[in-house]
Amino acid sequence: MSDPYELSAGVPSVEDFRRLRTDAGLSDKDPEAVALALPNTWHGVVLHHAGEPIGMGRIIGDGGTAFQIVDICVHPAHQGRGLGKRIMAALTEELERRAPATAYVSLIADGPARFLYEKFGFADTATHDSIGMYRVLGASSWSSGVRAEP
Repeated sequence: MSDPYELSAGVPSVEDFRRLRTDAGLSDKDPEAVALALPNTWHGVVLHHAGEPIGMGRIIGDGGTAFQIVDICVHPAHQGRGLGKRIMAALTEELERRAPATAYVSLIADGPARFLYEKFGFADTATHDSIGMYRVLGASSWSSGVRAEP
């Protein structure tokens, strides 16, 4: 039996990107922001089933010193089949092929996804005297440039 899944390099359309994220339980993104982001992808992959996008993953970064793996998701109806692993394998293979050996590659692991990422050599930053931090820009007012998350 042939493989019903096809993985190809590229990024989905804005609409497919938003649908894939929300179907997989990730937050939705503003369509204008997605339209700006997708062309700036360093490398991306889209997973198709019967011609329909059902998964994706992207690498963003400066192309030399810093990269981040983002937007890894698989539609729930297709989860549990090793497809996230397939997406990660394609992304890490491209990093190993094209990125400088000294590049720093980061990602944010939500919940049990950390076990998938560990299989590709990613480790918790807290064990290396580093801590991951983030800031989401929004409509809230900022005082003194610092805002505490609720």
